[in-house]
Amino acid sequence: MGSGPYYLSENNPNLRMVLSKNPYYHSEQYPADGEPGDLQAGLLADAGHPLPLTGKVVFTLEKETIPYWSKFLQGYYDASGISSDSFDQAVQVGGGGEARVSEAMRAQGITLSTSVATSTMYTGFNWLDPVVGGRCETAKRVSSPEASPEEGESKRSASSCNPERARKLRQAISIAVDFEEFISIFANGRGIAAQSPLPPGIFGYREGETGINPVVYDWVHGVPERKSIATAKRLLAEAGYPEGVDEVTRQPLVINLDTTANGAGDKSRLDWMRKQFNKLGVQLVVRSTDYNRFQDKVRRGDTQMFYYGWNADYPDPENFLFLLDGAQGKVAHGGENASNYSNAEYDRLFDKMKNMENNPERQLIIDQMLAILHDDSPWLWGYHPQNYVLQHGWLHNVKPNVMATNKLKYWRVDAMLRDQMRGRWNQPMLWPLWSGGAAALLFAFWIWRVLRKREQACSL
Repeated sequence: MGSGPYYLSENNPNLRMVLSKNPYYHSEQYPADGEPGDLQAGLLADAGHPLPLTGKVVFTLEKETIPYWSKFLQGYYDASGISSDSFDQAVQVGGGGEARVSEAMRAQGITLSTSVATSTMYTGFNWLDPVVGGRCETAKRVSSPEASPEEGESKRSASSCNPERARKLRQAISIAVDFEEFISIFANGRGIAAQSPLPPGIFGYREGETGINPVVYDWVHGVPERKSIATAKRLLAEAGYPEGVDEVTRQPLVINLDTTANGAGDKSRLDWMRKQFNKLGVQLVVRSTDYNRFQDKVRRGDTQMFYYGWNADYPDPENFLFLLDGAQGKVAHGGENASNYSNAEYDRLFDKMKNMENNPERQLIIDQMLAILHDDSPWLWGYHPQNYVLQHGWLHNVKPNVMATNKLKYWRVDAMLRDQMRGRWNQPMLWPLWSGGAAALLFAFWIWRVLRKREQACSL
């Protein structure tokens, strides 16, 4: 307590909060070495200086994004995120998908820092569901009471409790739901399509061809390319649902998606998801509910598909891969495996991997685990969000690190440059004042002329 680089000197959450330098903090100096490229980027210029480099940090509550964005452009905030409304003004996306600041931002000396969050946003399949999970014991519970025992057992064996059939159905849906399109439309391109639970920056994540999900992607001309809808339809037919119709019951295939998204802004996203399923002829029914009811349904396993996400607690692959460990099953054990996924070989490899040091042997085990997940497809792997931060040229030592929460002590502000640029960008506009004064004089002259003519008329 009280041993950090700052202390909270002003605390008004409804207006502003101020962190001031702790005068008794002398335990750290700015590092003298870093990653490749840090020296060239100027990130080691303050090597050896005592931390923190900034004496005071002020957080101000802005209740609306427009005044916040305007104040950033005027130089009254040193750094800023980018809202969807301001994205086109701030960022240009090149032909290869690379992001850079716009010409207007560059003219002000504003730079862009990007980093992929150690988070994954996914859509899970419930492994206990007879259709998408293929569990026979669940199928018996939900079979139609009107069917005869022989007919019911025949339908279950042919349709409900066929793990191979459910696996191909999941693979077909995984190909059809185009998360590259989702990122482009709803996230302004700020994200990357996930190939597995592991985001970039976590040990076990592989770049390039060796890291793609071969069930969903092909490697074409040096980039991953999502497989065609024709491939997805072929898998759907092999699963027993040609053109989205169950070949046993002759009924359209209906999949239920549980979500807490029910606001006006969520409608477009849900409509987009329905269109993805329509590519296969599959009907998607969205079941929106409040958060407590949704959590209760997940705990009881009363879902087919559901939206979920995970933020890393610590930067280790165990913190993501445990989400699919059988011992973490939500229904059976009350754990974090909301899909209730269970694969004995995956569980065995997970137990072997989870406490290992990061070394080639651990990487090979993770590769085997991801291969199992790719084939089983217990999730639509979704995407990893990407963080975009703009900063003015007077703010130094800013390096994206989504896991670190102690970055403020490294930041340095060139206050002289900031005051100079603020003065240049916020010159008072005097012409409205002069124009108003001139208009007032003309009006006064006109009144004087009118009154003078009236007096002359009366005297005559």
